[in-house]
Amino acid sequence: MGIVRFVCCVIAGLVACTAHAEIASGPNAGTAIPALKVFAVTGDQQGKELDYAAERGTKPTIYIFVQHDRFDRPLARLLKALEKSAIDAGNDVSLVTVFLTSDEAKTKEHLPRIQMSLTFTANPLTVFPGATTGPDGWAVNTDAQLTALVVINGKVADAFGYRSANETVAPEIVDALKKAIGQ
Repeated sequence: MGIVRFVCCVIAGLVACTAHAEIASGPNAGTAIPALKVFAVTGDQQGKELDYAAERGTKPTIYIFVQHDRFDRPLARLLKALEKSAIDAGNDVSLVTVFLTSDEAKTKEHLPRIQMSLTFTANPLTVFPGATTGPDGWAVNTDAQLTALVVINGKVADAFGYRSANETVAPEIVDALKKAIGQ
């Protein structure tokens, strides 16, 4: 019985250690970002199809890619923490959250409820109207629940991929943002 308990503890420890394991997702640092044609469900551009990469231009931006079917409360807390940090950073920093989905209509219906609950002011919620792999050139790993890209001057400063994410990973993304904008 002792060996079974030991093996269970080791397995539980490994699962706990990998719950927020970073995985490769998104373009490499220094890469110019390609077009990001999405449908804005919330925010200033609500109801429009637009290229958010062109819209944000050289402004510091954290682009978040979320697999809609894996969106949960811990991820919502992370988005809220990142938005607060973006606002606090100043410099016209913003988030743009792109939901990747196989059911575009259902996701467009769901995002206003997320907005109502979380009351984002600097984080438009958008839908990529294509494959759950995301737009061409953005290199989103489908194993990642969340991919975060810190972009400044139209180039990737840092990229993060997480199999599972919550607000505890916000500091490393925010640190990359602060470094990119010179804070």
